[in-house]
Amino acid sequence: MRRIGKIMLKFKDKVVVVTGGASGIGLAICRRFGNDGAKIGILDMDAVGVKRRARELEAAGTDVLGIKCDVTIKEECDFAINEIINHFGGIDILVNNAGITQRDAFVNTRISVFRKVMEVNFFGSLYCTKASIASLIKRKGLIIVIESVAGVAPLLGRTGYCASKHALHGLFTSLRSEIRETGTHVMIVCPGFIKTNLQKRALGGDGKVTHHPQTIVGKQNTTKSVAEAIYKGAVRRKHILVLTAAGKAGYWISRIAPVLYERMMARKFRSELIR
Repeated sequence: MRRIGKIMLKFKDKVVVVTGGASGIGLAICRRFGNDGAKIGILDMDAVGVKRRARELEAAGTDVLGIKCDVTIKEECDFAINEIINHFGGIDILVNNAGITQRDAFVNTRISVFRKVMEVNFFGSLYCTKASIASLIKRKGLIIVIESVAGVAPLLGRTGYCASKHALHGLFTSLRSEIRETGTHVMIVCPGFIKTNLQKRALGGDGKVTHHPQTIVGKQNTTKSVAEAIYKGAVRRKHILVLTAAGKAGYWISRIAPVLYERMMARKFRSELIR
């Protein structure tokens, strides 16, 4: 940590890599850690967006490297992570943020949609973590996984999304147990409903972007508030970070009274399946 005046920069000169970092929550995380003096690696499949955001962060005084990376392609993940390690010397924090969602009934959803969602949400995180893990362990680093309450509870009309998030939860809670003795940690984040473009790109059952209205529960958080919560959680090395009042209520009800939660959730989201 480095002190500037009365401000303690807890992540000064730490290397933070964010997948899906050119927009939404990922970009907000890049900005927050960059403001704290961290060196930022931005990975995103949007080549133009990556360059633009890297320039913006650099103009704000952040040491940054932006790389175009499609997280569904293992070779691109390996290349991007190795480039960042070679450039900065290692990785202290990996934020697995890149993601995609879908909204439609299971009976209407093609297998190809399930595969696409798993490729982005699950395998993308797996590929980047696998490529980074040696450096993270060497530096006693932190893996941050942007999951969802849908990773620990059911969610009507999003069977593919839930499956990918449950898979992430199983992978990373198990990984945390394996690497705990090395001093390396995993923090799982369940953001709740956030104002981003993610839902505008949600896939329908046919694999095309759906324009069917989305159900919102509670008040939506901003990406800036989410990034601030993640930053504070990273400082404390929390195990799980559940955001928004509705998200916290859903998390605990699903743990304490799972059948009640299923019924409440089904009533709330049922309208999404009506065409």
